[in-house]
Amino acid sequence: MKVLWVKANKLLPLHSGGDIRSYHIARYLASRHDLRFFSYYDGSSDPNYERRLAEDFPGACCVCTGRPESGPARVLDYISRLGDRAPYAVSRFKSAPVQKRLKEWLAPSGFDVAICDFLDAAVNFPVSHEVPVVLFQHNVESEIWRRHAETEKNSAKRQIYAMECRKMLAYEKAAVQRSPQVISVSEHDRKLMSAWVDPLRITVVPTGVDLRQYQPDFSERDLQPLVVFVGAMDWEPNIDAVEFFCREVWPAVLARIPQAKFRIVGRNPDRRVQRFAGDSIEVTGRVPEVIDQLHEAAVVIVPLRIGGGTRLKIYEAMAAGKAIVSTSVGAEGLDVHHGRDITLADDPRAFGEAILMLLENADVRKRYEHAAAELAARYDWPAVAARFEEVLEKVAGHAAMRPADYVPARGIDSAPTERPAL
Repeated sequence: MKVLWVKANKLLPLHSGGDIRSYHIARYLASRHDLRFFSYYDGSSDPNYERRLAEDFPGACCVCTGRPESGPARVLDYISRLGDRAPYAVSRFKSAPVQKRLKEWLAPSGFDVAICDFLDAAVNFPVSHEVPVVLFQHNVESEIWRRHAETEKNSAKRQIYAMECRKMLAYEKAAVQRSPQVISVSEHDRKLMSAWVDPLRITVVPTGVDLRQYQPDFSERDLQPLVVFVGAMDWEPNIDAVEFFCREVWPAVLARIPQAKFRIVGRNPDRRVQRFAGDSIEVTGRVPEVIDQLHEAAVVIVPLRIGGGTRLKIYEAMAAGKAIVSTSVGAEGLDVHHGRDITLADDPRAFGEAILMLLENADVRKRYEHAAAELAARYDWPAVAARFEEVLEKVAGHAAMRPADYVPARGIDSAPTERPAL
């Protein structure tokens, strides 16, 4: 197949869960098909990024839009777009040069299939085109904005979130309805989008994990009472999660285990996160290897209250053989099982008690660790990417190209519950 992969924002370095997901799937496809990776990004021209992308994806094409990345210019850009029907998270990526390039590429005989990676890339696709476009929905974006509006305490911000949520809902619904095929990352997201379109047009491709990088260390050693959270610390849902945990959960843990430590691991920690640094709380910023931080942890937490899609951080921690405590939102859409390979808790008291149980009972913790590693071993990226490939081949009409001895999606149930209508 000739595949066009379209992504707004830079792909590298791999910071976010969505970028990690895109990278591993696209790399798998590029090893088996003729894939052109098209990346367009804000800010100033970045030759180093473009060179690195071309190393991983030969023939990659990049466009620098020159739009502001952050700061006062971004605020002014937002104000100038208040009257747009599209939400700012989408409209800010609108670019005439990008639209021109896509119109040319989506002409007949250009590609067999195109991938719109994340909803924010959809704004530049032409209304009519000959090449079938698959919308890759890492999240249901309107659901994230709804949760922002519900949890925000500042009234002004809450109104902005509510307005952006309304815009996002209308835009996202229309984008899903225009797409001949949608790929979601969880059955939960599929159900949400099924309110807008025939569910047969939505296929679930689950989240994966790099089992070569994330492996358990079950050597006999006494772990310190260290609790770890991993995530980009300039992303609002992660900031909210850390604030919630530090204020409402951590004091109860310390009261019973005074020597316990909480480590916040992730790039660009916001000032709201940095202010928690102290005797019992460490804020690391970017670290060379996340796996080293996971191996040191006795418990890994995911106290998210806002989010969508699925969290790669949970499968990565599971693959590393870690006991995990998460909110329901944090583990939403993942193939996890409360009381067996993860502990789920939504109120502060229950969350704290779950951490204390794992810190104080090594036998229980080890049971969770082994169950978690066993589950994660089913979701290696090649198995997940093979399922993604199946969807593209059907959309492109290339299913007949499969070799007779092909084994789909090793380790996961590759057959959709319902076959997509193409």
